[in-house]
Formats: sequence, C-alpha cells, structure tokens
Amino acid sequence: MTIHIALCAPATPILPEDLARAEALAGEYGVRLHAHPQCYASAGHFAGSDAQRLEALLECANDPAFDGVWFARGGYGSNRIAQAALAGMNAAARAKTYLGYSDMGYLLSGLYRAGIGRPCHGPMLADGRRVGGEAALRRALDFWRGGAEGLEPARDGAPVVAFNLMTLAMLAGTDLMPDLTGHVVMVEEVSEHLYAVDRLLFHVTAHLRGAAGIRLGRVSDVPENDRPFGAEPEEMVRHWCAQRDIPYLGAADIGHDAGNKIVCFGRWA
Repeated sequence: MTIHIALCAPATPILPEDLARAEALAGEYGVRLHAHPQCYASAGHFAGSDAQRLEALLECANDPAFDGVWFARGGYGSNRIAQAALAGMNAAARAKTYLGYSDMGYLLSGLYRAGIGRPCHGPMLADGRRVGGEAALRRALDFWRGGAEGLEPARDGAPVVAFNLMTLAMLAGTDLMPDLTGHVVMVEEVSEHLYAVDRLLFHVTAHLRGAAGIRLGRVSDVPENDRPFGAEPEEMVRHWCAQRDIPYLGAADIGHDAGNKIVCFGRWA
C-alpha cells in the first residue's frame, strides 16, 4: 500500500532539488510525496503571503487523500498563520500525523493543545541539504511507513514534547501553548550565544513548573562571544531546573542536525 504524504511550507520556501532528493528515496519506503506548489512560492522572507501559506496548509491537512503532512522547512513564519489554521481544520486533519521541528514548533504546539492529529518533532524535507542529510530523510520516510527506528528513545512513561528552545520561549504565555504539567520537555537550540541560551532557559523554566522533567538536546553552532560565558548548556539547564524545582533528566537525541530523532507528542512512543 502506498502512503501519501502532503508537503507544505508554512514558513520559508524550498527548492525543487530538495524534493528531488527525497523522491529519489521515497519509493523504497512505499511513500509518495505530494508537494503543494506553495512550497516554492516567495514573498519576502516567506514561502508566499500569510494567506497563501494558510491556504496550502489547510488544503494539505483537510484532504482525506493524504495520510500525513510533512512540513518542508522551518525558518520563521508559521506562528503568523497557526491560529487560523487550527480553526480551519476538519475531521480529516484530525486523523493525520504532522512532522517538522524548529519554527514548526508553533504548529505542533497548537495542534497538541487543540487535540488535532499526531504532532511529531522530527526531520523536514530541507534537512536533506545537511551533511548526512540522506540519513535524516530516510529516518523520516521510515517513520511515514510506520517504522520506529528513528524515534528518540523514551525513558520513563511520561508524555513527551520536543521544541527548539527559542520557539518554546516565544510560545510561552500564548494561546498556542499547551499545558505541559507532567510532561518530559526536550529542548534543543542552534546559533545562539551561550548567554542567550541561559536567558531563554530562565524564561522557559518559569513556564514549566509542574513538568515531569527537562531533557537537553544538542546546542549547536554557538557564536563566539567577546568573553567566555563561564557555563556550558547542561550546567545552565541544571541551574534553572534547580531554581524551578523541575527534574533534570539528562540528554535528548534531538537537534538542528541530520541526527535529529523523532519525538511524537504525548504518550505515542
């Protein structure tokens, strides 16, 4: 049986070669990819206007012919259409799996809060550009066919979520933020100074009191500051977890890289 997966770009656009890389592998997994034309649109920073991106997302989500929605790329922009998208989703959308990370965390969070579908943090189509990107695409394609090898290992039975740290900080206090009481929260970050990572943790942990714990993914491509910060990311997480009485549960195998594992929100693992 062929699995039909829709692709849209709620933030920034992809290139035709991004799709070609994945299509060259998809047949091995019994997956057929359907890229919405909006994936290649351009309007300033975005993959088309807010209206174009919203329309494409709803067409992909609401079409019962598709088994899931694979977000093509992150960047910035999904928050601008998230509330309207949630309000426009139908019964077919509620039966789908949604896969992406980084800026797509706004949509994953909103979907989880609204109880729509199966939101999962994991590789996107544009990750095929990365060093080792074929492995990321294969991990996602195996997941679409029902495989579990690419899942981030679950360690305790608690419901889980995973976010880019900056995205989670921006979500806190908004109508897209779910109640994460009792959840294990995995976070990762990229291209932020260490002092900025510490500042984000200060903010995020204040909104996670009652969480079952925090696990730290990779903090990568850290810019060099004019002076050493004096603490590594794990030290920062331990510090702020202790301040907020949140258990620190160790490392998580997620990050802005080709090794990024898949985390399905809730108790899916």
